[in-house]
Amino acid sequence: MKLTEILPLLPEVFQRGSLPGSPLLALLQTMEDMHAPSEQIIGNIERVFSARHTSEAFLFFLARWVDLDRLIEPEKRSLRQQLPEFPPGTGHLRELIASAAYLSRWRGTRKGLCLFLETATGIPGFQIDEGPADEHGIPRPFHIRVNAPASAAGYRTMIERIINSEKPAYVTTEAVIFR
Repeated sequence: MKLTEILPLLPEVFQRGSLPGSPLLALLQTMEDMHAPSEQIIGNIERVFSARHTSEAFLFFLARWVDLDRLIEPEKRSLRQQLPEFPPGTGHLRELIASAAYLSRWRGTRKGLCLFLETATGIPGFQIDEGPADEHGIPRPFHIRVNAPASAAGYRTMIERIINSEKPAYVTTEAVIFR
């Protein structure tokens, strides 16, 4: 609170005693100075909880809130160490967090899996084959094959983690094919 906002809330006897140089005025000024950092954060609170504007340190808390910390390698999740890394970079993590609600509507679908993979990696061109044929040419029901662009090969571990967590439970998957 500002000094000018606090003063009218005080009893009249204190208001009269708050002259320049008085201990009360110095105390109120100190109170205003101590609350200034908190007031600044509260005044811009929407930026703190915005995936696109928050600090990098808080970004991983937001990821946890929308259940995306599962994409960060388990051994790197400890916040006691340095900040965990998201392989494609924090820019892609910011986009993934910002679109988490939309992506959750499509969870378990071909469209949802493709969108999730493209948003997480920043690389377009993922394709999903449902019921691909086995080595004898017989279609495999409840099975998917993910075809990923060759440029996504560096993210193989993360892509497999995404596929396993975003596919329906009854569906089996084949290794990711990079083309």
